[in-house]
Amino acid sequence: MFAMAMNSAKLFFAGKLFKNNGQVILQFALGSLAGIVVGVGVGQIAPIWAAALAAGGVTGLIQPLLLKNVKYA
Repeated sequence: MFAMAMNSAKLFFAGKLFKNNGQVILQFALGSLAGIVVGVGVGQIAPIWAAALAAGGVTGLIQPLLLKNVKYA
């Protein structure tokens, strides 16, 4: 399992894992940004543990939706 993860990381950093690396990075950034916005927003009105749960939940739910159409090389 570790070898598979290392191989995928090597391909990603070499630019050979995805057909369109720019799109993948943009999708990751959008998902992360959504989590940050939710985390900061909830953190203003609730305890930090609730903000962390909300941010993690939103990010975990949105990433598969954003990355469902990603094509591998």
